[in-house]
Order: sequence, then structure tokens, then C-alpha cells
Amino acid sequence: MFKEAVFHRPKNNFVYAYNSETLHVRIQTKKDDINSIVLHFQDPFAFDGVGIEHSTVAMTRIGTGSLYDYWQGEISSPHIMRIEYCFELSDGEETCFFGESGFCGAYEEIKNHFRYPYLHKADVFDAPEWVKETVWYQIFPERFANGDPSNDPEGTLSWGSEPPSETNFFGGDLEGIIQKLDYIKDLGVTGIYLTPVFKAESNHKYDTIDYMEIDPQFGDKETLKRLVKEAHDKGIRVMLDAVFNHSGYYFKPFQDVLENGEQSKYKDWFHIHEFPVKTEPVPNYDTFGFTYTMPKFNTQNPEAREYLLKVARYWIEECDIDGWRLDVANEVDHAFWIDFRKTVRDIKPDLYIVGEIWHDSLPWLQGDQFDAVMNYPFTSRVKDYFAYRSISLAEFREGIEELKFMYPQNVHDVAFNLLGSHDTPRILDECGDDKEKVKLLFLFQLAFSGSPCLYYGDEIAMFGGGDPGNRACMVWDEESMDLELLEFVKQLLHLRKEHKALSRGEIGFHVREDCLAFEKHYGDETLFVVINNSDEPGTFEFDHEHFSFLLLNGESVEEEKAISLPPKGYAILKA
Repeated sequence: MFKEAVFHRPKNNFVYAYNSETLHVRIQTKKDDINSIVLHFQDPFAFDGVGIEHSTVAMTRIGTGSLYDYWQGEISSPHIMRIEYCFELSDGEETCFFGESGFCGAYEEIKNHFRYPYLHKADVFDAPEWVKETVWYQIFPERFANGDPSNDPEGTLSWGSEPPSETNFFGGDLEGIIQKLDYIKDLGVTGIYLTPVFKAESNHKYDTIDYMEIDPQFGDKETLKRLVKEAHDKGIRVMLDAVFNHSGYYFKPFQDVLENGEQSKYKDWFHIHEFPVKTEPVPNYDTFGFTYTMPKFNTQNPEAREYLLKVARYWIEECDIDGWRLDVANEVDHAFWIDFRKTVRDIKPDLYIVGEIWHDSLPWLQGDQFDAVMNYPFTSRVKDYFAYRSISLAEFREGIEELKFMYPQNVHDVAFNLLGSHDTPRILDECGDDKEKVKLLFLFQLAFSGSPCLYYGDEIAMFGGGDPGNRACMVWDEESMDLELLEFVKQLLHLRKEHKALSRGEIGFHVREDCLAFEKHYGDETLFVVINNSDEPGTFEFDHEHFSFLLLNGESVEEEKAISLPPKGYAILKA
């Protein structure tokens, strides 16, 4: 037994309250080393039949990564308050027990158990339930649709007449989005995520000038109110994007600092290193990156803090938005985000909070700050396998298993899973203009748990590299759309809505060397997904006796034991 690889800590993603009556307990061991694990647990204060007496539950291997196996045991009881616990591990030749003090040969020899001190309902991760059924559609407002030419900024170009640049404008606005709500609904998405709409100098609007006003080129507050109301009437939620890490250069408090220097009442709203303030050759104040036009807020300053929290409250109360996406969230202090969550949840208890973080984000996903982050670790693994084919099937399975173990299950239930965004090349570009690869990316994303997000135009095969190429004008001419891909995406979204195993079920891989295959279970439903990520035909044999196709033209395979898939072929089957 390779004891050096056995790891557990009594918190975070290793033991957590899945709900008010269920604890998940996890442990990590060396890959292919341990045969079985039994979880021993009890109430440390149990006596004479009061409290949970010594009990056991067999743990399940829920995943295997490149180096480790991941195990989980579930303790479910309406009477759970606190437990102490340890693990009984066996590799077929040796059995030992593992507690907080380490390993020993018998249960009676354990000096210190691990402890889960108390299950507080207030500590249970409580993301909005509606998010589990939501599919998002990210819109870059300046490039989606021009519904009101009267508010076009000076120098606006004809729609799609030139390639996108960092400085050109095409007149996209909120009225254009309102006019296209039927398209969005017909697509099958149920949430819209808008990149910033507040007054700013640039076309991307991440350099805010006024957090309390809609940019005039997009409309005004009444336009946003109407957009939210009409979206709600069609069953579509709306999430706005806020930049609380930094302001724009022309934000009035920062302009006051530039004008009045050390005498400015706003000087402590920012991280100014010295006076006078300089922008070149390197700004002598903290910024986003080293971009002098984006001065970083000092969110520990009480006045700046209260101003930003006022902004967060205002747009919920004024326009009834359903979520906040928070830019550069990892560079803002945790104390601010804790206050932020309390502030917005007091107004709207089921508001969805998504932070822009590109890496392991567990410190922000403990239930006191965000509900989700931009799940780029998911994005990179999926693109590595389907788009670039830079990893093997085994490496992909291992990567997804490691990702699953990175966070508690209830975090994954509402994860914001994306394939592309305004910050990444379009997926068709990533796939080398191979639309069959794009289909496989969409299929895996929409068959995975969590809350997926589509980037506008990807569903019709828009092409473009990184910024600014990924921010082209939405194509509305049907002759220039890939209608076959659009119909495929609609079909997937319909299946996801009709079969909750796709959106809710936990993924369980089948180990095969030729085709990617996994099952998803929810309630009484079992779905089976097979994907041939190869340029050669593939055959997949399955164990269940009865399946019927949900895709691939609805053909029946109930009497078959195997299915043949063409190159880049796929199937979703129902048991």
C-alpha cells in the first residue's frame, strides 16, 4: 500500500455539506493502489442511543486521474449535526485505518479522528436552483444587432462592412438585442449574459466612466428595463457584467485625482504609489495589467467600497437583473466579495454570481462569495481533446475526473461551463475550420452537468481568432449562416431540456480505447453518450440490452449489442 499518496483534509472539497441533510466525504489515493475503502463515522458525543452511533458506509471510487484515485462516501440523515470519522483502507493484502493522527492497524488504535464539527444550514453552498436548468448566451452588445441607428456613435461603420478592430464601432445596442429575443428563445437558451453596458470610452466597455448610466450608444435605463422585462416574459434571465477591479481612465473620481493630486478626496479610492500621478513610461499607480487607462480600485477604502456595493444594489433594484458576472474577480480582496454577496442576496436571494477566474477557484467557491466562475479549466480540457487533439482519450478522461474532484459536487451543479468567449478565439477557429469538430465540442458541453454558455455566433459557425477577431458583427443573413449547425445546436438544447439526466446527472465514464463513452443518471433516467473523436469509423459495444437513439435520425438499435459510428460520429441513447 502506497500510504504516501493517501490524502484527506476535513474541509473544502474533501468533506462538505451537499445539502442540509447530506455530507460528502472524499479521500485521494494512489492510482490503482487501493481496492476498497470503508468510512467509519459517529457522533463524538453519542451515548445511550442519542446521536449517530458508530456506523460504516462503503466508499465509491468516483474518478481516476493521471496519478490518483478519488473516492467518495455519502452520509445522509436528517439527524446529522456533527461527526468524527476515519477510513479503513485495503489493497487486498493489507488493511489499515487512517485518521487525523495518521495510520494504524486497528480501529481501536486510532488516537484522533477527523472531525466535521457541525452542519450549519448557513454554510451549505446555496446557488440558485434555476441555474441548473439554464443555458446561457453571451452577447457582446456592440456587435450583436443595431436596433436603433439614432444612437450610433460618430464614425459608426455599416454593419459588418469591415473586420472588427479595437477601436471601430458598428452600432450594436440594447434595442437590437430586444428585437432578436425571438431568435434567442427559438435557439433554446434561457439566459443572456451581456458584457458591460455602462458608459465607457471603448467598444468593449470594460473601462467604465459612469457605473450608474447605460452607455448612450446602447440606449438608456428604460431600454435596459424593457430588455429585462421582455426577456423575462419569454422565460429568459439576464446577467450583467461589472468591473469592480478597476475603473476607466475618465471615471470622475480618477479624473479628480489627476487634477487635484494628493488633495483629492478620492486619492485613496485607488492604489497611488506617489504624486504627481504619472501614466508613462509605466503608471505609478496599480492598474489592470499595466494599462494606464484602467486604474485599480482600492476596495479596502470604505468610501470606494460603499460606492461599488451601491452600484451592485442599484441595477438589481432598478432593472430586476438576475445575475452579476464580475470581471478580474481574483484580483479583488475576499472581504469585499463576502460583503458583495450579502448585499445582493439581501435584495434578490436567487441572484447568480459568477466571477472571472481562469484557474483553480476553490477559495471563492465556499458558499460565501461566488456561485460559479468562468470555468476555463473545463474549456481547456475539452479543446485539448476535441479541437487540437493534443491529448489522448485516456488523458482526457483523467483530466475531467481531476476537474470533477477539484470542487464539491454542488459547485459543479451550477458551474459556468463555456467553450469560448470575448477573450478567446472562436471555437471554429480553434477547430481549424472543421465544423464536425465544433459539433463534438457542443455535444460534450451540453451533455455535461452545470450551466453551459454559448458565445454569440458560434452556433452559426462564425469564424475569428483572438481579440478583436472574435468580436465580429453577428451574421443575420441566413444565406451566410450555417443553418445545419444551428439546427444541430437547437436539437441538443431541446434534448437537454427534455432529459434532465443531461443537465443534472453525474457523468460516469466507460473505459474504452476507441470511443469516448459515458453514462448520465438522474432519477429513473439513464442516458448513454458515445463520441468517436477520430477520422476513422468506430464501433462501440455496450452492455445494456435495450437502447433507442435520441440522435442520429432516431434509428432504433434495441436489438443490437454494438453501434457503428462514422468519423467524428456521435450518439445519445436512452436505456
